[in-house]
Order: sequence, then C-alpha cells, then structure tokens
Amino acid sequence: MSLDDCAALVQAGDPVRFAAAMAAPVAARAKLWPLYALNLEIARAPWASAEPMIAEMRLQWWIDTLDGLGQGQARNGHPVSAALLPHLSGRADLAGLLAGIAEERRWDCWKEPFTDDGAFEAYVDATSGNLMWAAARLLGADRTAEPAVRSFAWGAGLAAYLMAAPELERRGRIPFTDGRPEALASLADEGLHRMAEARKAAKTIPPEARPALWPGASAAAILRRAARAPALVAAEALAPSPFIRHWHLASRALLGRF
Repeated sequence: MSLDDCAALVQAGDPVRFAAAMAAPVAARAKLWPLYALNLEIARAPWASAEPMIAEMRLQWWIDTLDGLGQGQARNGHPVSAALLPHLSGRADLAGLLAGIAEERRWDCWKEPFTDDGAFEAYVDATSGNLMWAAARLLGADRTAEPAVRSFAWGAGLAAYLMAAPELERRGRIPFTDGRPEALASLADEGLHRMAEARKAAKTIPPEARPALWPGASAAAILRRAARAPALVAAEALAPSPFIRHWHLASRALLGRF
C-alpha cells in the first residue's frame, strides 16, 4: 500500500487525524499516514465480527504482525503492514507501543464493563496515549517528552471517547464505570487538568514532533462543554462545528503549538 493509499484510508475513516496530518509538513505526513491507517484498522477489528473470539483473533493477527515488523520481518496479508515496515523495522519499542493498542482493544470485543476506574484510565492511555506517543517518537521526540505527550493524549482520547459513548451503548457496551452526569463532568475536568499539565511541559516536546498532538486540537473545547453540561454526552452534541475544528487546528499549525 502506498502512502497515498494510506492517506485515502484515513481520509475516509478518520477525518480528524486526516486533517491533522494534512496540516503537518510533508515529511511528517509520510510517517503519520501509515500509523493512522494502522490505528484505524485496529479500531475496526473488534467490530468486524459479532463473535468476540473471532474479533480477538483479528486483533491477535495485528499483535503478531507488529511484533514481526519490530524485528524487521514483513508479513503478508495486509497492505498497511507493508507501509509500516520502513518505520518500524528494528524498532521493537515502537512496534510494542502499537501492539499495546491492539491488546487494549480486546475490551471492545466483549460486553463486560470496565472493572474499575483504573481499567478505564488504562484503556484511554493505551488507545490514545500509545498512538500519540508513537507518532511523536517517529517525528523526533525523545523520552523526556513522554509524560507531556501522554497527558495531552489522555485528554484528547477522553474527548473522543465521550463523543463515541452513545454509539458504544447502542452496540451493547457499558462505556463508563459511573455514567451519572456529575461523574462525567468530573471525568471531563480530569481530562482538562491533564491537558493543562501537558502544556506546562510544552518545552519537552520539540516543534517537529508537535504535529503528533494536533489530532487533539479541539479536545479541550469538547471537554469544557462536557464539564459544563454533561447531558451533551448522551445528546451527542459535544462535537464542535467544522469551522471551529478548522480554526483550532489552523491556529496550532500556524503557531507551532498544541
């Protein structure tokens, strides 16, 4: 699969990350397209079958494939894996981060609720934090940036999750350990706090790695709305308008911030 094919896949299935990648320098896009295409394929895998064990087998295929890619071994069977090989070959740490996303997505295969708040927090960290940190690493961030990137990613992932919660319920999942309005407002506040902490440590994230964080450009605005009016979660009314989303992203790209 070519980079253009990966970009087309992301454009069709993940417009937020597509827009964020398009705002990045051309050289950065070449690294982000395969990564975001992979994430999309992993996110879709649990929903590809009504049988949880079959869905888990799809995730296991990606876990095994990523392990091989980290060791420099291409695996036939999916074009996205070929696009990832130049970026993951010999980088078992990055491959492991991405495999961690697939491991955590096992929750999506089943209908059991999260066991506790810690399990929910780990899910958001793995599905959002691992991806954003892997993207930042590919764009040049070093280990000192990880706490800030993960804090920002947790808030961004929570914002996306809050918007997805009604659809998860329609699919028979129990999205929250506590779905009361006051609990959702508190959760949104926690996301805002983590994003604020990330911005305090902005100097640890080099400018060239900041496009990795741009998918979260509108996250703080979404969380603020959820904190003020948690009923908007169930009403599916958290998403900002396309114009506001564009403004949030354009301002970050213009100023080199996140």
